[in-house]
Amino acid sequence: MYDKESFSERLAALRMKKGVSARDMSLSIGQSANYINKIENKKAFPSMAVFFNICEYLKITPKEFFDQDKPNPLRLNEVLAEMNRLDDDHLSHMLALARGLKGDSKRS
Repeated sequence: MYDKESFSERLAALRMKKGVSARDMSLSIGQSANYINKIENKKAFPSMAVFFNICEYLKITPKEFFDQDKPNPLRLNEVLAEMNRLDDDHLSHMLALARGLKGDSKRS
């Protein structure tokens, strides 16, 4: 279950992975310069409309925002978009590479 603290921590982590300041993000989503700081410091909580703007800005879905098993959904989405352009042979090579990087030698 997400509470204000978990939400604030997730927002801060995703913002930092994107490499933007809280001020720049606040202004980019049409809020005051310190808006994201207030959320990250647990002094504010966004409305549903602003939450959707935050997700759009981060280029993730609301589901991805709450999915703790994906620490960097934006990067994962970028990788998947590139994978969709590969043929089957190249995908097999990428699968072998991914398994090698995490130390899993299973073959399919």
